[in-house]
Amino acid sequence: MNTTVRAVVTRKGQEDRQTGQSGGCVRISGVGPQHTPATKIWFGKVSNEPGYRSLPHHHGEAETGGYVLKGKGRIYFGEGYSEYLDMEEGDFVFVPPNWPHVEVNMSTTEELVWLTTRTPDNIVVNLPDVDDSTLAGYRRA
Repeated sequence: MNTTVRAVVTRKGQEDRQTGQSGGCVRISGVGPQHTPATKIWFGKVSNEPGYRSLPHHHGEAETGGYVLKGKGRIYFGEGYSEYLDMEEGDFVFVPPNWPHVEVNMSTTEELVWLTTRTPDNIVVNLPDVDDSTLAGYRRA
């Protein structure tokens, strides 16, 4: 066992906010290489205000796991972002590496909050934006 690496607690309000972002999708890091001894994992909280969405993006080589804490979300993907997966409180989601997508809060009144983990880090590669009208069922607050 490596005794030179210590456990670290990131206290509420002390999360790293200098992490990859994509539009209205805000990510804060609780565990990551930027502020802990972690070298192979990123773990944080992602939130979208009511009616807001991320820019189209992917996470490079990173595999992503998510868990919806609060709200109703949708991930658009595929040709012209015409396909989608819906999620709600208690759902888990896996997002493969290099998978272009748009994350949306489907509610215009409630916040969407989820926990997200990635290996090896919070890679965010933003892509050209799309018009809201191309995202079936989406509307801003």
